[in-house]
Amino acid sequence: HYFIQSNLSVAMTRRGATRLARGNTETLTQSINEVILQECHNLYTEGDDSLINIGEELGLTIEPPRKKINIMLIGNHSAGKSSFINWYIEETIQRTGVAIETQGFTLVTSGKRRETLTGTATVHFYPMLKELLSTDKIIDYLATEVTTSKQKKFPLITFIDTPGLVDGEMLYPFNVDEAIEWMGRKCDLIFVFFDPIGQALCKRTLNIVEHLNEFAGDKMRFYLSKADTAGTETDRQKVLMQIVQELCKRPGLNKTGFDMPTIYIPSLVQNEKQRCVNQIEEVCSDVDKSIAHTLQSILNRLDKDCDMLVEKIDETLLTDSRHGRHNMKAHSWWLLFSTMGYGMLLLLLTQLIFSILTPSFLSSVSGAETATLVFTTIQPVRELFSLIPEDNKHFVFAALIGTNLLFFLLAKILSRTKPRLSSRTKKTHTNRRRLIVDTIKIKQGDMYSKYLAQCGE
Repeated sequence: HYFIQSNLSVAMTRRGATRLARGNTETLTQSINEVILQECHNLYTEGDDSLINIGEELGLTIEPPRKKINIMLIGNHSAGKSSFINWYIEETIQRTGVAIETQGFTLVTSGKRRETLTGTATVHFYPMLKELLSTDKIIDYLATEVTTSKQKKFPLITFIDTPGLVDGEMLYPFNVDEAIEWMGRKCDLIFVFFDPIGQALCKRTLNIVEHLNEFAGDKMRFYLSKADTAGTETDRQKVLMQIVQELCKRPGLNKTGFDMPTIYIPSLVQNEKQRCVNQIEEVCSDVDKSIAHTLQSILNRLDKDCDMLVEKIDETLLTDSRHGRHNMKAHSWWLLFSTMGYGMLLLLLTQLIFSILTPSFLSSVSGAETATLVFTTIQPVRELFSLIPEDNKHFVFAALIGTNLLFFLLAKILSRTKPRLSSRTKKTHTNRRRLIVDTIKIKQGDMYSKYLAQCGE
């Protein structure tokens, strides 16, 4: 038994060490930007004291930051969208070819293991896509490719490969224009690929680009893909001019300084003699800039959300303090008017009762001494009421009853209290405020320092 127990202990120790080593390895292989994004996301989502939970209890809606940026690629079929994704991640994930290979939306992302997710699994993996399900039959044309690639900045990116766009009688199983526009609202960058082989001026592509430009013009980047297949440099310039002229015919796209780098996949060059300037690194530069911008925005937003929560907690505690002072005044008003109301009611009842009872009757019931004491005590009340003329007594009594009811009414109105926080809730708010100020904001500053340190020498 001892031998078996010892072996089990050794095995468990080894497994624990293996998990720890694996966790340390994953942390070491992550870039600083990945670690920062992960930590920011955890601050918003993990634990009872996450920023989202704190916001919900305070009546605020706080959205968690995304761990990755979304980049959507659009263009006519065979424009090189899938080829670019394969090149960027240095892995053949997307099928490529002359045929319309991509008929739906494929999200390509980095993960712990290679996996292919179908429509329903994709929606569970990306809950934001639930809004898109209103588009008929689109769930059958959603997919996710998870790969272990860590090339370039891919761990921080989700590529969205869209259906190849064509004119004519091509029928899509769902409203592709509406779906692409919806995706465009969720993306950080939109890459528009034009290829030089006859399909660059696809009207469907131009129409979608024009609509996207209305709300996402700052996200859009235009590229002449497969530039090596355009022939000579003169031919390429003609194709570029033709595309730019066609784009500028659209009012929303008519802008100065129109930039369209020429790109191609080096490993797919068909004619070595017709190599041209390849600006594909500019695509990577645009991706890097977007990641940096997103990271800065998330850190800035974390700081603003913390300030907003602290302000809301202070406001909640201050409001509770005001309610406490209001309730104290309300109790004082209740005590005053209730005392006056009950006191007047007691006087009226005393006068009524002893106007009916005679001293002889009270003496026979309680004794002469008691009767004398009672009548001596209430004598001032009887003398007060004796001053009222006989003809006006009914009027005075009615007025006194009305005044008595008014006192009770004022006691009820002025004693209305406002809700207070429980001692436990106030303590929770105070502790969470301290957590935000002394821990989360300091951590945000440290993350910003780590991020900026990458820019230094």
